[in-house]
Amino acid sequence: MELLGYPAEIVIFLFFIAAIAGMIDTLAGGGGLIALPALIMSGVPPLYALGTNKLQGSVGTATASLIMFRKRRVNWHDVKWLMLSALIGSTMGTIALQFINTEVLTFVVPIVLFCIAVYFLISPTPRQDKGEAKISNRLYRNCIVPAIGWYDGMFGPGTGSFFAMAGVSLRGHGLIDATAIAKTLNFSTNIASLIVFLFAGKVVWLLGAIMMTGQMLGAWAGSHILFKINPAYLRVLVVIMCTGMLLKYFFSV
Repeated sequence: MELLGYPAEIVIFLFFIAAIAGMIDTLAGGGGLIALPALIMSGVPPLYALGTNKLQGSVGTATASLIMFRKRRVNWHDVKWLMLSALIGSTMGTIALQFINTEVLTFVVPIVLFCIAVYFLISPTPRQDKGEAKISNRLYRNCIVPAIGWYDGMFGPGTGSFFAMAGVSLRGHGLIDATAIAKTLNFSTNIASLIVFLFAGKVVWLLGAIMMTGQMLGAWAGSHILFKINPAYLRVLVVIMCTGMLLKYFFSV
């Protein structure tokens, strides 16, 4: 049986993967670590997988950003230029991606996944309180933010966590504030990258719609257990899911 031109089991698999990714992304970030490899393993070409991942992932970051602004956890005037820098970096990274041989991208995907899994495994737990900034806001805005944005445009998984870690380690933000700001920056990079993918025609709309539905359900579930789960368990969960997808990716090649 086929749905949307794909085997039914693939469509159902991607729906549930998107739901899990949405929940994890809401709780700890890193949902793309699950969704992107799942798309590639399902037979979606790498560039189309990246574009479709941006489509479904934008739902979660848009919702989270709206909540941050409405609850006044983030001030628009404090982040507007950071969001612009993130948008520019992501746009340039996504444009550059269109000229990369997809065979090279297929080789790079497992390497980046492995590096991210190791990073999440060994990196120290961020502090909860506010600390001292190590670099100026100008340097952070003009160099660090667009660099992470470039990464999101070129690949993407883990971007929200990288923004949060950078806010904590470089700007001295507490974990909660850094995470709130990271949601808005991640939305900016996602929407910029998605626009480029749309113009390039590199989005599988029907699969993206199915995954958007799963993403919304997962984000809804995640929001209900956000304050009831130990963050350390989330860290382990991201590593386990990423490693499992990586092993599955190798066995399916």
